Amino acid sequence: MEKSKAKPYMNPYIAGFFLGLVLLLTFYVTGRGLGASGAIKSGVIQVVEWVTPSHFAATEFYKEYQTEHPRGPLHSWLVFEIIGVIVGAFISGMISNRLGFSVNKGPGVINRTRFISAAIGGMLFGFGAQLGRGCTSGAALSGMAVMSLGGILTMMAIFGMAYLVAWFGRKLWIGGGE
Repeated sequence: MEKSKAKPYMNPYIAGFFLGLVLLLTFYVTGRGLGASGAIKSGVIQVVEWVTPSHFAATEFYKEYQTEHPRGPLHSWLVFEIIGVIVGAFISGMISNRLGFSVNKGPGVINRTRFISAAIGGMLFGFGAQLGRGCTSGAALSGMAVMSLGGILTMMAIFGMAYLVAWFGRKLWIGGGE
């Protein structure tokens, strides 16, 4: 039995238009834009509270967070946004026949190198999102939607830094290269 062909990707301009509508709807319904790093932060804080309650109770950062979120970290709507993104991505992959596991990498790159590079990049981006008080979605996309200077500067910094460091990571994608 032959596996059916994957459906083509959506036109990026139409997808961008729909993303803009989702962002507009999010502002209307929640009074805030989209964001992902806040959900990760909420999840990590909840794990800290479960694993080391004495450390959680004694640390100023967690006390401030608890004051701002008295019902607990998992009552943040951002947590449910991320759950929705994961479920929606799964459904989209299922509908378009794109479900499966693969490792995207350049020729000659072993999986271990790709995983380590991805983990380091993810940790650096997460650290940067905390320093910048938001991720690409929250600080840049939602910030730029309301013409926030911080959002514009964040997006410039994200793309500028990506351009600067791309040279160092190019071998992960194009192989030997020069």
